[in-house]
Amino acid sequence: MIDTALPRPYQNYVYAYPHKTAYRPLPDRPPLSRVWAGESRSALSLYLHIPFCEVRCGFCNLFTRVGAPEGLTGRYLDALARQATAVRDGLGDAEPLRFANAAFGGGTPTFLTADELTRLCDIAERIMGADLRAIPLSVEASPSTATADRLTVLAERGATRLSLGVQSFIDAEARAAVRPQRRAEVEAALGRVRDAGIPVLNIDLIYGIDGQTAASWRVSLDAALAWRPEEIYLYPLYVRPLTGLARHTDPAVADRDWDRDRLALYARGRDHLLAAGYEQVSMRMFRRADAPPQGPDDYACQTDGMIGLGCGARSYTSTLHYSFDYAVDLREVRGIIDTYVETTDFTTALHGRVVDGDEAARRHLLQSLLQADGLAVADYRARFGSDPRDDFAVELRTVAERGWLADTGTDLLRLSPEGLAYSDAIGPGFFSPAVRAAMAAYELR
Repeated sequence: MIDTALPRPYQNYVYAYPHKTAYRPLPDRPPLSRVWAGESRSALSLYLHIPFCEVRCGFCNLFTRVGAPEGLTGRYLDALARQATAVRDGLGDAEPLRFANAAFGGGTPTFLTADELTRLCDIAERIMGADLRAIPLSVEASPSTATADRLTVLAERGATRLSLGVQSFIDAEARAAVRPQRRAEVEAALGRVRDAGIPVLNIDLIYGIDGQTAASWRVSLDAALAWRPEEIYLYPLYVRPLTGLARHTDPAVADRDWDRDRLALYARGRDHLLAAGYEQVSMRMFRRADAPPQGPDDYACQTDGMIGLGCGARSYTSTLHYSFDYAVDLREVRGIIDTYVETTDFTTALHGRVVDGDEAARRHLLQSLLQADGLAVADYRARFGSDPRDDFAVELRTVAERGWLADTGTDLLRLSPEGLAYSDAIGPGFFSPAVRAAMAAYELR
């Protein structure tokens, strides 16, 4: 029974703050040399975005397009190389660059051919200077594109983690999520990933799919566990504006009953993974207790000092977050990709949001509090010179009164098990009024 006095548990997945819908065109289009002036280069994160998929899932609102006309992926890589060159020049040589981790995301990076993946790695290494074999490298893939030749390239170039978007091992559930795939194809892809020898396998699963039951959810969980993946992510299904499911689903589906069902499935999944020897890292992420470490957890790599390459990537400095234009509608996405491919001047930041001290504090709190380990008060105080319980007294009091804070003493702020379950309701409560207003004013397209 869900408590109707509490806010709805599934409001906003906070994997980055401020949200991209709070970005706006930067009026002065600052040159990258100015954007990165004075920023540390000692532990950078590198993210390369590939905005192509073989199919667009019904729940997806990622910046991606379905398929690619002849030659488009090659032209996209040409543009990516031009952008990488401009970014590398903008960073300058005053301080040596050191990359701490790297990731290829999308879209589906493995939509690229094996030769194109080789070129992608060359851009990261030869232009940006990232030694992919010496740092954690995570790559996202789909079952149909996780072919042996592509996986061989990734393994040879240093990939340490492969994340496979399975979502469900039940064929009917996959179809309900507008993700046409068969379990036999998924199992074959998982076998190829294991054969490639990439150290960490992550399997993504989704709960809340139409027709999904506790029994079918258990089938998917057990099918994933049979492969002993080092990581498993459990995602609640969201039905977002302008996505495939949003066009075909009665909005009334997103009601308290659906919240209740998703919370129940989440709890079943969490408890099943904990019993199987996994540790909870966040609401979504579970890691096998004996899995090798991979560096920053659960998108925590999206901290200050992140360089994003590609038309859907974001970059983060200590005072500015920036990217290219953003859209969800397929026609709009195609237009942005076409513009990116034709761009010759990548020397300035176009869209973004200035991050002041208050926003930086909110970002730090969200990145820490929404992790199972919680927020170390001393770390916050060392960075911001104040106590988070003073800076966010009202918000934290509300979280505590709802039973979402664990009793950890004065040195740590950590969510209770119920609080972790409500992470997607807790996160938006710490958004600043300015960011909330910008997100509300954003015109979906």
